[in-house]
Amino acid sequence: MIAWSRRCAAPATGFPREPEFSRDLAGRETICTLVWGVRRVNSTWRRFLLVLLGLALAGLVTWPIAGPTAAMAVFAAGLLAIATVHIHHVASLRRWLKDPDPESVPAGWGVWDRVFAEIYRMLRRQRQIESRLTATLKDFQQAGAAMPDGVVILDAGDHIEWCNPKAEEHFGLDRRHDTGQSITYLARQPQFAEYLRAQNYGEPLVLRQSRGAELILSVHLVPYGDRQKLLISRDITDLERVETMRRDFIANVSHELRTPLTVLCGFLETISDLKASDSDLLRRSLPLMMDQARRMQRLVEDLLTLSRLESSHNPLREEPVNMPDLLRVLHHDALALSAGRHRLALDLASDAWLMASEEELRSAFSNLISNAVRYTPDGGEVTIGWQVRGNAVVFSVRDTGIGIAPQHLPRLTERFYRVDRGRSRETGGTGLGLAIVKHVLSRHRARLEIASEPGRGSVFSAVFPVERLLAPGAREPVARSA
Repeated sequence: MIAWSRRCAAPATGFPREPEFSRDLAGRETICTLVWGVRRVNSTWRRFLLVLLGLALAGLVTWPIAGPTAAMAVFAAGLLAIATVHIHHVASLRRWLKDPDPESVPAGWGVWDRVFAEIYRMLRRQRQIESRLTATLKDFQQAGAAMPDGVVILDAGDHIEWCNPKAEEHFGLDRRHDTGQSITYLARQPQFAEYLRAQNYGEPLVLRQSRGAELILSVHLVPYGDRQKLLISRDITDLERVETMRRDFIANVSHELRTPLTVLCGFLETISDLKASDSDLLRRSLPLMMDQARRMQRLVEDLLTLSRLESSHNPLREEPVNMPDLLRVLHHDALALSAGRHRLALDLASDAWLMASEEELRSAFSNLISNAVRYTPDGGEVTIGWQVRGNAVVFSVRDTGIGIAPQHLPRLTERFYRVDRGRSRETGGTGLGLAIVKHVLSRHRARLEIASEPGRGSVFSAVFPVERLLAPGAREPVARSA
């Protein structure tokens, strides 16, 4: 066969043209034409066509020797063998299609080898695409899980298709069990259902949840795709709390300043209307005006102190602070404030020094001590303590005063928050003392701990990290004024 192919590579005019070879020449030219055509077809089918050509040659060779019947039998037997091979491969393909596994693609012969090879390559490409899609989906899910906002994918009927963990926390969902459920069946606030029906995509909805601690959400709908929607939820509880504090701050400042200004203006108008001086009226009114003026002065000073503590242009100025000496000075001031009405004790269980701002510590500790003195009835006891406790050093003020109910403790450090407004004004407080203490301790990476029980007194503790302690060799003498 190869020899025939090589011979057919030469032009047909190279063959002899004698009459006795005319029949042989015609057959050879026909076969050469077939071989030349086979060489020009696709290599996939070349083998199959060469097999057919081989059967034809076998028939031609058999014809002169055994006659046409034998030649046809040889050709038919070859076709039957080829058909048997094809039927076998078709059966193998059908069996494989019942359970298509890329690793068990059947082996083939001839054109079937190329078919099965293409199927295997197609399956490999499909597996690679699926792997990329799976990795992309996994990355998307991980990114969604890491988002600080809640994300819920809703279909055209507001059914849940997917949600991230933050959305589960915001709406009380369970992705494994709630997929396919309507979001309005699970988040049952009427204003939320109305927001979904209105499809007002431009404005977010402020939604108040009551799952454990009160949660305030900003909910926003974003349409995409084929009538699908993204439901994005953001926790704005802290922002709302800050806004509430801002409103309360403005209202309280106005209220605090209105009373002393009313007193001052009233007395000044009365005095200005007098034709002659009234010594008794002046004697009664001037001390009241002086008290109210001092109250406004303290209020303004505390507001300026808070502003200075919160300013980014006021960095903490640290220095070695001799805490025992500072507390002795504060104890002496407390004795003057109490005027003998209380038992004041100083418990210095440690001689530790701090690296801190002495001015700020003096302000914060003075607020805690003066609060204890003002809110402790006559005859009560106030103890100022300084001790090392585990990995921290603690300044504490313990009193036997009226105590504080548990519901008030979380809000004590808010500006102008008062447990008893009337008593606070009687004692001369501005409502800003504990807010100042909180800011001072925050600047020193310390924290304020409050323990109190109504009728049994309170303990206010400033807990400093042990890193602020100064070793004896790093201390420097600091002059104190008694």
